[in-house]
Amino acid sequence: MKRGIIFIACLIAGAAMAQDSTVLTLDQANDLAQKNYPLIKQKDLVRQTADLNISNLSKGYLPQVSINGQATYQSDVTKVNIAVPGINIEAPAKDQYKVLAEASQLIYDGGVIKQQKVYQQLNEDVQQQQLEVELYKVKERINQLYLGILFLDEQVKQTELMKADLNTGIKTVQAQVSNGVAFKSNLNTLKAELLKADQNTIQLLTSRKGMLETLGLFLNKSLPENTKLETPSTADVLTIDQQIQRRELKTFSLQQDLIRSQNKMITAKNLPKTSVFIQGGYGRPALNLLENKFDFYYIGGLRLNWSLGGFYTSKKEKQLVEVNKRIVDVQKDVFMLNTNASLKTQQSEIEKLQKLVATDDQIIELRKSVKEAAQAQLNNGVITVNDFLQQVNAEDQARQSLIMHKVQLLQAQINYETILGK
Repeated sequence: MKRGIIFIACLIAGAAMAQDSTVLTLDQANDLAQKNYPLIKQKDLVRQTADLNISNLSKGYLPQVSINGQATYQSDVTKVNIAVPGINIEAPAKDQYKVLAEASQLIYDGGVIKQQKVYQQLNEDVQQQQLEVELYKVKERINQLYLGILFLDEQVKQTELMKADLNTGIKTVQAQVSNGVAFKSNLNTLKAELLKADQNTIQLLTSRKGMLETLGLFLNKSLPENTKLETPSTADVLTIDQQIQRRELKTFSLQQDLIRSQNKMITAKNLPKTSVFIQGGYGRPALNLLENKFDFYYIGGLRLNWSLGGFYTSKKEKQLVEVNKRIVDVQKDVFMLNTNASLKTQQSEIEKLQKLVATDDQIIELRKSVKEAAQAQLNNGVITVNDFLQQVNAEDQARQSLIMHKVQLLQAQINYETILGK
């Protein structure tokens, strides 16, 4: 009955622990980090800026209204010095006043407003893509933290294996001391090594806690100490399609589109522009200069404006645009060269680490067999405790090397995929 109660209690405790624990994957960590990184707020600000600029440009199609006024005094006025019997032509006053309101409606502007709106939209796309590039760099930091925690987890597991070997040795030597065939100092030596292993575990868990808290800051999420990180699975990156999909490539493409839009802008601003207008005014004199009195008046018509001065500089402006286009092409070529070089470096690193991991497995098997032989010899009192510890430490070092090389291999594979832009 008691055993049944204990069994049920263990199941309940295990279920509670499972509920309290958090399982996190590398993809989830990267997704949360990018969503919560402060720079993400700038994307909305860039979008708002572009929307406001485009909205303002659209106002150029609305009727434009202006009001002008002036009061002047002039030294002389036009006079009619011919005497006409019965007609008195009064000379205009030297002080003159005019208030004029004009409303104009654009008919054709050569496509300037349209190209300005296209430019603003493309400029937003470039800025948004540049932000995507910056956000993608956060992935490198998250990868380092995530793999660093995995490395500590593996070290903790290995330390526990070493402690198991030490506990086995302690039981053996304890029995020998009780039987008077071994010195107590041998037992104390093993216990001291066990305490050192306990200290190592404390250091590893403390470091893990710190790195987990740092990861939680990037994710804007509280991660409990028992959070479990799943080991990411990677394909054989040396045999997959090595097509580069970096965000920088889209940035270069958008920059080229932006530059091409500048060419269209140069052409548009040198085309003629037409509009209709109507003016209404009040002043002295009005349209009839021979009537020296205040009066209302209006004028309506069609206006043509064609500034030919732009043709003097348009050729050089288009040459400058072409130079900027070539600069972007060079930047893209440099980026591709550096990216391909980085891929080659990571390929070599992966091949090297794969060979080291394979060798580590062989070394561990040999060290394990030597340690097991030493364990049997210690049981029979053939070797000393120090000899036994030497073999335990040798196996531990071999396993530590395997852990390090496996994490380094995983890091190299993830780096390779990151360089590709995946």
